[in-house]
Amino acid sequence: MKEMRYLTFALTKGRLADKTLERLNKIGITCSEMEDKTSRKLIFVNEEEKLKFFLAKGPDVPTYVEHGAADIGVTGKDIIMEENRSIYEVLDLGFGKCRMCICGFKEAAELLTHHEMIRVATKYPRIARDYFHNKKFQTVDIIKLNGSIELAPIVGLSDVICDIVETGTTLRENGLSVLEEVCPISARMVVNQVSMRMEAERIRKIINALRK
Repeated sequence: MKEMRYLTFALTKGRLADKTLERLNKIGITCSEMEDKTSRKLIFVNEEEKLKFFLAKGPDVPTYVEHGAADIGVTGKDIIMEENRSIYEVLDLGFGKCRMCICGFKEAAELLTHHEMIRVATKYPRIARDYFHNKKFQTVDIIKLNGSIELAPIVGLSDVICDIVETGTTLRENGLSVLEEVCPISARMVVNQVSMRMEAERIRKIINALRK
């Protein structure tokens, strides 16, 4: 009899990992090693169920899954869209909800009604470019930033920003507002394409249990 191979999960560090583990616990998938918050381990194992878990930064999760280092991953829809990896997105987990939006000063709304060139600051150049080029047919100069995106229109670096909005508090406190919504964002489960064929039964069982 062929020995069952390990099924490996790549989870996004922080709140998404905590929420994912809560959800997995509810369907009987547990990993006691992960309960020790002082542990310096990088790989956590459930020997009985032949499962492995590791934590990674959100943008790295699709990379691990695409290359087969993880069979299953959980990360935000924004990351999946921006990374554009060859993976299967199989389930909206329904938590980590927020929105990808175009934001700026209220007077900047007028700039979004024409097809003239505008400057857009963002951590998500692929998403911003796709939205403006393919949905609004507007030419944009994309400025890639890694830090506080809200700063860009305030100091005159950009006309608007393309960023994730959860509560909108930071925007309001700095005189900015949501001008257009690009798409809703939430935590999604992704699967390696080869794993989906080789471990179809085990993976589908997990997906179906989470869906219920």
